[in-house]
Amino acid sequence: MTVGMADPLIGVPELDSLIETAVGGRIADGPEVRTFESEFAEHCAVDYGVATSNGTTALHAALHGLGIGPGDRVVTTPFSFVATANAIRLCGAVPVFADVDAATLNLDPVSVRETVRAHDGDVDAILPVHLYGLPAPMDELRAIADEYDAALVEDAAQAHGATHEGRPVGSIGDAACFSFYPTKNMTTGEGGMVLTDDEELADRIARFINHGRAGAYEHSEVGHNFRLTSLGAGLGRAQLDRLTTFVDVRRRNAAEYDEALADQPAVTAPPDPANVRHVYHQYTVRTDHREALQAALGDAGIDTGVYYPTPIHQQPAYADVGGTAPVAEHAADTVLSVPVHPSLTRGEVDAVADALAGFRP
Repeated sequence: MTVGMADPLIGVPELDSLIETAVGGRIADGPEVRTFESEFAEHCAVDYGVATSNGTTALHAALHGLGIGPGDRVVTTPFSFVATANAIRLCGAVPVFADVDAATLNLDPVSVRETVRAHDGDVDAILPVHLYGLPAPMDELRAIADEYDAALVEDAAQAHGATHEGRPVGSIGDAACFSFYPTKNMTTGEGGMVLTDDEELADRIARFINHGRAGAYEHSEVGHNFRLTSLGAGLGRAQLDRLTTFVDVRRRNAAEYDEALADQPAVTAPPDPANVRHVYHQYTVRTDHREALQAALGDAGIDTGVYYPTPIHQQPAYADVGGTAPVAEHAADTVLSVPVHPSLTRGEVDAVADALAGFRP
């Protein structure tokens, strides 16, 4: 008989039973996490996965593992959730904002190249976001990164299951970072993941998220506690099994909205290029009549969201970075997202489609 130092459960019978069933009694960083890492990496056709506590810590850990630190420059998009830029700052590095493409709202390679040249090629990484679930132009960005010897990191927080030229998102950059926040296309409650084909990079990231641990009570560097719980990993594995179905339903809902907007002059549907697989974390339309459209949809009982109303370079926290990004700034005034998630009933999808088609400013 072995008597452990601590109770592996938490003393509440109902929760004890749940935990024992889900993860064999080990709540923190147990075998379930390692299995989830392997399964998610395999799903994305990547060799290594490192699970983290959320998407922001995944980005922070990936950049740190790549050697991004104080004074380094990372070119990224101003049209994203602020976590993308925060992760750069948390490494002590400097976010440098390029503008986005007017059609896709992803990083514009032309603007990225101009931005890199404006800094005499002295950039250390390029960090695109696969915005709303639409893959960024990775071939062009990869070419720029290689030309200037910069790392390429995918912020795939909204793009679980997406593909670019037949390759899974997450398998294209030097590293890729996912979020499993509850509103994402799959969830662990909270959580994140870094993917890479580089074993040494994966090892550095795994140490960094676990207090720099190299062995039992051996710490080779200063790190953080960015670990995912075993409970989160168990939920993530169950969600991963359903991800393909989730994405198929999102795409089916989006196709109905596309059809509804085909003859709608006041509202533009999001792009769905043939060379990528859009997974519609958000179905985001463009309109010069956003307030009126939002009001009309609200009157029909349909919730909407604006992602994102203020570009990052215009946020108070980034006033010292500043700059202009006219396409991103215009996008912030014209985007509106409508419900597209897989829990919608057919009647609810039809109602959204009818409201979009019938809108008159």
